[in-house]
Amino acid sequence: MFKHQHPYKPFINETTTKLIVGTLPPPRFSTGDLLEKDVDFCYGSCYNSLWLFIDKIHNLNLRYDNSEEAVTQRKDFLINHNIGICDIVESCEREKIDASDLGMQNIQLRNLIGYLQEFPNVNTLLFTGGNSKNGPEYFFRKHIKHYGITLKLVSDEIPRIHQFNLPVIASKTKQSAFNERTLNTVSLTSSSGSANRAIGSMPLFKQLKQNNPKFTAFDFRVMQYREFF
Repeated sequence: MFKHQHPYKPFINETTTKLIVGTLPPPRFSTGDLLEKDVDFCYGSCYNSLWLFIDKIHNLNLRYDNSEEAVTQRKDFLINHNIGICDIVESCEREKIDASDLGMQNIQLRNLIGYLQEFPNVNTLLFTGGNSKNGPEYFFRKHIKHYGITLKLVSDEIPRIHQFNLPVIASKTKQSAFNERTLNTVSLTSSSGSANRAIGSMPLFKQLKQNNPKFTAFDFRVMQYREFF
């Protein structure tokens, strides 16, 4: 069994308002066997297009290589836009060394609720995928059960939006006084190429494709992500 340990600590600070939540980078990011166009940072796989979408939306002219400059560009963008990244899986084991979410076994989750308590300005979680098995929303739902928290549906249109209430201590001097903080979750269409088939079956994509034959799955994600990035 291959022990797949997350290679990066959560990237989050006191000004973070939105938190990108995925699962794990591909195993090569944990072993250090990066490809030429990989970036040594969250969502840095050359087969994952999240940074391509963000680059397109903000015209960042990002580098796509193993350089420190490529990492700094991404960190600067996140800091300037009050966005953080905290994948929900800390580690797992795999029989086959690949990036499949379904291939994860003996999964250890990060205490995402603990991070939300620590950083009170976070008001939105951006899941890079829906509620399919071993996806980020799927794990988050399992995680919050331990706290008696549930997700309430706000919008059933893709990307689906939910809300949940997070109990917080109102004052350090009044340990028994509690209030609640409301956060949103957004289940974005996955940024991996494996989601292209699902996009192709969506009625909205079909309509947009009919209106413009040159419209692609990439364009669809850029359109969707623009609202949240």
